Amino acid sequence: MDFLSRKEELILLAIWKLGDNAYGITVRDALVKNTGIKWLFGSIYTPLTKLFDKGLITKSDGQTALEQEGRPRVYFKLTPKGKKALAKIKELNAALWADAPILTIK
Repeated sequence: MDFLSRKEELILLAIWKLGDNAYGITVRDALVKNTGIKWLFGSIYTPLTKLFDKGLITKSDGQTALEQEGRPRVYFKLTPKGKKALAKIKELNAALWADAPILTIK
């Protein structure tokens, strides 16, 4: 199994959760919501390109919104390979934590 960076993992999960509404702004907003960390737009595009190059996501141009001028949105979707990678990550994380002692913070 090829390991993904934590950023790639978080972005892959955000795309999966967003479904048909996964484009740059919504992916970034989901990352902010889920991590509590401010993500700059530039910080998501390199991992998105890597995920695309690895065949884990697809990109497609959407229609430009009527109120929006400029370039059309680029929508992202998981490929079957991307879904399989995300499932393996979930299994791996569960296995890693399964026999760990309870972690308490004082």
